[in-house]
Amino acid sequence: MKISISNANKLSGIISVSIEKKDYEGKVNEVLKNYTKTAKIPGFRKGFVPMGLVKKQYGNAVKVDQINKLLDSNLKKYIQDQKLDILGGPIPNTDNEIDWDSESINFNFEIGYTPEFKINLKPKKSIIKYEVKLIKR
Repeated sequence: MKISISNANKLSGIISVSIEKKDYEGKVNEVLKNYTKTAKIPGFRKGFVPMGLVKKQYGNAVKVDQINKLLDSNLKKYIQDQKLDILGGPIPNTDNEIDWDSESINFNFEIGYTPEFKINLKPKKSIIKYEVKLIKR
């Protein structure tokens, strides 16, 4: 997995994430193996469903889910490690269609940096403070 950042200007930037097949393939196979143990498909006993059938039915959904989890955790870790002071969260850039079957999947996220500003809290005019004393009659 490769993560890089490019700054468009002082207030925004783009984080590019490239995920290779080897990054998520092991986890996908592990989840599919667990599905074969618990899947209830007519014609097969529970726990004896062929892996090919499970891959055909659930393979793409599991792959997308695992890529999403991997992307989310590594993106958050990258932002914390680089100590990026961003406003809100990363926004996915959906300019192009994602090919889920390719060897390398690329994602782009737009980020907004927190602007720096200074506030002068001193009043322009001095404040007059009156002290009132009570007199008993």
